[in-house]
Amino acid sequence: MGAAVLSLISILLTLLYAFLVLFLKRGWHKIALFTPSHKPAITKVSVLIAARNEADKIHLTIEDILAQNYPKHLFELIVVDDHSTDNTAHIIAQYATQGVKLIKLNESKALNSYKKKAITEAIATAQGDVIVTTDADCRMQPNWLITIINYYEQNGFKLISSPVVYFEEKTRFEKLQTLEFLYLIGLGAAGIGNGMPSTCNGANLAYSKKVFFELGGFKGIDDVASGDDELFLHKVAHAHPGSIGFCKLAEAIVYTHAKPNLAAFISQRKRWASKTVKYKDKKVLLLGLAIWLFNISLISNVCFGILYPPLWLLFAVQLMIKYTVEWLFLKPLTQFIQRRNLIYYLPLLTLAHIIYLVYIGVAGNWGKYNWKGRMVR
Repeated sequence: MGAAVLSLISILLTLLYAFLVLFLKRGWHKIALFTPSHKPAITKVSVLIAARNEADKIHLTIEDILAQNYPKHLFELIVVDDHSTDNTAHIIAQYATQGVKLIKLNESKALNSYKKKAITEAIATAQGDVIVTTDADCRMQPNWLITIINYYEQNGFKLISSPVVYFEEKTRFEKLQTLEFLYLIGLGAAGIGNGMPSTCNGANLAYSKKVFFELGGFKGIDDVASGDDELFLHKVAHAHPGSIGFCKLAEAIVYTHAKPNLAAFISQRKRWASKTVKYKDKKVLLLGLAIWLFNISLISNVCFGILYPPLWLLFAVQLMIKYTVEWLFLKPLTQFIQRRNLIYYLPLLTLAHIIYLVYIGVAGNWGKYNWKGRMVR
């Protein structure tokens, strides 16, 4: 009787997972490839970076932003040094003659969300009407900023999510992360395409400064270390339905690096998963729960298959369905970023995802984690 019940639940969860992934595929295709206009930009923009101990890479990010094909009188770059213990602040200060503004956090009292504090401090002095956030280890093409703002000026969205992609991988593990991260970026874009915004990434995010103040900034979500991106997206989506867009164009991509080892990868994903405790949209929570339970069923069928071997056959069928729908979803995404060969890592990702998602679903909502040398929650 127990095996029959487990089999029935597994079949239902598998069908639900397949439906959800195909629904995501639909959402991705509903977003049209953006066609920029040739009208000159008119929007004042403030690009913000919160940096902590990024001395090895931040100069590259700053130089990419200063080299943007955007009218110099219409954008500013503000970098907030978050108590760096290396020479990050010194490197930033060297760009003062090129208009880069440096703000140093000096809180003596411990905070749980230093990044939100850094962004809030920067926005308080920002002159732009649109805030664009990125990270201190990112790279951009020269048309990155003008593409995003052109998208904003054409559509009038209050918040715009844009693609983030890993690059310059050195190992197979990093390439596997690139494909897995692409899944997450695709999930966020598909949610917007389906009218159900759920995730985004602060390494490539734009929003109206007026809306930031209107919604009280990060008030109500500032007790979680992470979430300056997703949780704020949820605030905007709740207050202004239909006001969120995804800039689907290669020129809008921001590039960053995968984690060099498993420990760093797990720590990052625990941080990202910790934000779910603050999700208020029940549809998003139920979607995440369904995916988590589906992976639980896969593990259960392998384990209980020792006692009831037909469950191993069910596991094999589930795995094949999982691989197929994920291939259908990820194939166009790899084409969009012009990294078609990444799809060859999907068989390994399909298997690794099972253990990884179950573990992160628990670990990400339990206890503290290390972020930039601090233990936070």
